Amino acid sequence: MRVDKFLKVSRLIKRRTIAKEACDKGLVFINGKEAKASDEVKEKDVVEINFGDRTIRVEVLDVKEHVLRDEAYQMYRLIEK
Repeated sequence: MRVDKFLKVSRLIKRRTIAKEACDKGLVFINGKEAKASDEVKEKDVVEINFGDRTIRVEVLDVKEHVLRDEAYQMYRLIEK
């Protein structure tokens, strides 16, 4: 699945266009490498998102095309720094 779509489906970022813009600005990394919006994300990848002074790191647990809001958090696990 494309990383911009994963960020939207998992609800780490609210809209896919915002996820794409974050990738274009170099704020999203997959396994330590800068990600383009079209880069593929798969299970066990580590995705890092920089929100200004805050950074979120997650491990991808599941990749689904559609999930309910209450189940979105099951797609990833937060990694503490």
